[in-house]
Amino acid sequence: MNLFQSIFGGREETHDNYPESLIEAAIERAVDGTDARLRLLPGYRKRLRAPVINAIDQVIPLVDNISAPVAAGPREFTADSTLCAFYASAADMLDHFSRDRSLQEYLATSEGRGADRVTALVLAERTQRTTLGIDLAGETLRREVPQVTVNFREHNVLDPRDSEPEARRQLKRRAFDHLLFLALTRIGEVRVERADLTRQRDLLRGKLAALTRGGWSLNPAEDEHPDPAALTSELDAITGELAGLGTEDKVLEHHLEIVAELLDDAAHQLWAETVTLYIDAMNIERDPQDPAARQLVLHELHNARGSRSAMLLVSIAPRDLPQREDLVTAAGRYLY
Repeated sequence: MNLFQSIFGGREETHDNYPESLIEAAIERAVDGTDARLRLLPGYRKRLRAPVINAIDQVIPLVDNISAPVAAGPREFTADSTLCAFYASAADMLDHFSRDRSLQEYLATSEGRGADRVTALVLAERTQRTTLGIDLAGETLRREVPQVTVNFREHNVLDPRDSEPEARRQLKRRAFDHLLFLALTRIGEVRVERADLTRQRDLLRGKLAALTRGGWSLNPAEDEHPDPAALTSELDAITGELAGLGTEDKVLEHHLEIVAELLDDAAHQLWAETVTLYIDAMNIERDPQDPAARQLVLHELHNARGSRSAMLLVSIAPRDLPQREDLVTAAGRYLY
């Protein structure tokens, strides 16, 4: 199974009536995404069926409940409070988009080159910092007033596509895969002492690192963006070496138990929360009754590992993005 393709189609998102093909594909993906040797255990499909359905029950509404995409362009910027909070200006926003590797790689594809608009999910880490600043109370200027400034950093554009339904389909795949990532993380933390089991654990951690580079962790991509074909080849090699090691049934049983338990607990592993803040134009928190305050309603994605990111579905017009100069052109400009 290609771990970088979606198992979700366009007809199955009916919550209580999933096609058997989706359930079977999700079970096999759960195995491929964690420890493919689980197939050696009799009845693994039956044992994973209910947990997998539970995980699907979680990820489909999680993505479906993300608000409709916001037009993210220079003309629409000031009209949306979330865009104004996420970015310093319209130019800053468009610069972030033009430098985002996932978006640029998508726009270089045949589908992306022909897109009038692109829908994608922006994740950003929300931080808060208390400082001493200046405030105006009536006509009195007060100094060294404690103020809480809200900042957004580590912006990450996920799953850009030429339509909202296709973007949401890919996001469902990503959410399901992230649950598998959490399960594999837990498997990799199991303490072992025997040398052969240590090698097995190291291989599983290598698989985890490869999937992290592939975007399963939800964190911003690393500087060296991997080629999907190279990642698939690396994962196949790890799977082959694991199969050659073999293992005791007790170890596989424990791995299967971890996967089943985590998927069965999907609602407490990956979820969204709504946060309401009142901030001014400088992203400083204000009292709701303050004339300078504007309401900011954030939808934040959480996982059981403590990760937290604000989510915003955006619609981008590629024509609005500034052109970025390639290295060859830049070098020529300086040399001649």
